[in-house]
Amino acid sequence: MHVITTQSELEAAVAALEKSDFVTVDTEFIRETTFWPILCLIQMAAPGVTALIDPLSPGLDLKPFFSLMANEAVTKVFHAARQDIEIIVHLGDLIPHPVFDTQVASMVCGFGDSVSYDQLVQKITGARIDKSSRFTDWRYRPLSDKQLDYALADVTHLIPVYEHLRAELKRENRAHWLNEEMQVLTSRETYIPHPEDAWKRLKMRLRKPQELAVVHAVAAWREREARERDVPRGRVLKDDAIYEIAQQAPRDATALARLRTIPKGWEKSATAASLLGAVNAALVVPKESLPKLPRPFQPPEGTSAAAELLKVLLRIVAEQEGVAAKVLASSDDIDRIAAEGETADVPALQGWRRAVFGEKALRLVRGEIGIKFENRRIAVFEIGR
Repeated sequence: MHVITTQSELEAAVAALEKSDFVTVDTEFIRETTFWPILCLIQMAAPGVTALIDPLSPGLDLKPFFSLMANEAVTKVFHAARQDIEIIVHLGDLIPHPVFDTQVASMVCGFGDSVSYDQLVQKITGARIDKSSRFTDWRYRPLSDKQLDYALADVTHLIPVYEHLRAELKRENRAHWLNEEMQVLTSRETYIPHPEDAWKRLKMRLRKPQELAVVHAVAAWREREARERDVPRGRVLKDDAIYEIAQQAPRDATALARLRTIPKGWEKSATAASLLGAVNAALVVPKESLPKLPRPFQPPEGTSAAAELLKVLLRIVAEQEGVAAKVLASSDDIDRIAAEGETADVPALQGWRRAVFGEKALRLVRGEIGIKFENRRIAVFEIGR
């Protein structure tokens, strides 16, 4: 199986692919030892055309590939696009557009909340995908025929999957539903993580605002260090160490050395000195400027029964519309609508979700519709009519 390793081959492949109105795209990458993913293989296909591109080939300039990703006349089809787009943003400084994500489309078309790619392929085409090469190390060369077969299958099977889902969306008049979802997926802000927000990745029980201030500072420090050194966050500092530092608030190397999560001798390093600078800066934040401890939303007493009723409505609507319930509303959406009604700031009350489910949920909260058990089935009925 041929792999593209030269500039002329890449340019010819892109010229052939851009003649189609869509191209299926997938990537293979490794990120176990780095902060940024190492792109190891690019797979693309269109009706009658396939391409396997080796981005690790010496001297290969991926500019033609990035130009294709930016070509507005060609829809880029991915399955679970987020990580692939993240790689393209990092290496090419662009957002592919327009994009069609078959994972999102499958949920909109009623294939369930979390259908995998191989399950989706089997349901739509009947084909079975061999996933045994999924976790191989894609950096090693030469790639085996088995690896290349696996990689190419991911984009060739994606062609009939895309065509089926596109037709289904058109038939059900739901293309605009997917378009709203793709706006978020193709927003540059989605792929520009701010170090100041790095603390949100952590799941920690904190007792004091000052502890949270230290977590904010240390998590942001770790994020910058990991990016600059291109190493995983855990290689810079483990999550457990951030938690212990927040609790113990070490101000100097001696105090840092006493922590059980800090490797022996590390406290003497320049990296540790930089960390202590972040800690000490957080410890002098004025009390009135300390961050507030985040508190999970607690539904007011008495709204739990209303939330359960809304969940029943959600299931009814999801079944009627043939769409995954998870796409229409989350558990948090339900709890907030039960507690706050129209003022709830949740996705279920925005865009197409509001038209499909949100308005019905609000009508149920206002007592304008009800749910009844009739002929051994659950049904929605109008009240007062």
